Amino acid sequence: MAVAILQARMSSSRLPGKVMKSLLGRPMIARQLERLSRCASLDRLIVATSEDASDDELASFLEQSGAPVFRGPLADVLGRYVGAIEAFGVTGQVVRLTADCPLADPEVIDAAVRLQAQSGADYVSNSVRRTYPRGLDVEVFTAEGLLTAGREASDPYEREHVTPFLYRNPDRFSRGELVQDRDDSSLRWTVDTPEDFAFVERVYEVLYPARPAFTSDDVRALPFSHHEP
Repeated sequence: MAVAILQARMSSSRLPGKVMKSLLGRPMIARQLERLSRCASLDRLIVATSEDASDDELASFLEQSGAPVFRGPLADVLGRYVGAIEAFGVTGQVVRLTADCPLADPEVIDAAVRLQAQSGADYVSNSVRRTYPRGLDVEVFTAEGLLTAGREASDPYEREHVTPFLYRNPDRFSRGELVQDRDDSSLRWTVDTPEDFAFVERVYEVLYPARPAFTSDDVRALPFSHHEP
């Protein structure tokens, strides 16, 4: 069983406040947490947001919802992850997720966790060599590895994007890749822009009422699934 850390903030540049934007009557982040609750491989899920005042509303909503929350640096997201790992005493497998993916697929996350456990790789992802849609991204690594990154990474890019220190140092950290037979790398299911949100909103309007636990295959089967930026 792994611990997932979901990074979230309100100050996204292209679509500010997107994580709290209403998606079928609930904040988008609540819809994603609902999907993540179906992961069989996750023992716990922590939301890591910032200590900046811009994230007070988000942190308050999450705490009222009963979600474990850690607040740390806004720009140093690696430092925020390290703080969450230390504050909650996380050991073993850690899953990195981002809160702009309300179509997150529990089966893909579970597969990544299994691959890391079975292979013993220090770092596993489905995004370095992409075959899955953008918006189904998942990374799995060891708490020990990320604590090492937290101590040693100095490049601002590595601090902001959390895991580059792990995959940029293959001599120190072994890597595994989760890939699928089909190439869905052109599909865009993440939310960075108003157009992205409109696409996700339409997916939820069509699929969620009849089947709240809709799958990636359900999304692929929609005539408008090939959303592009």
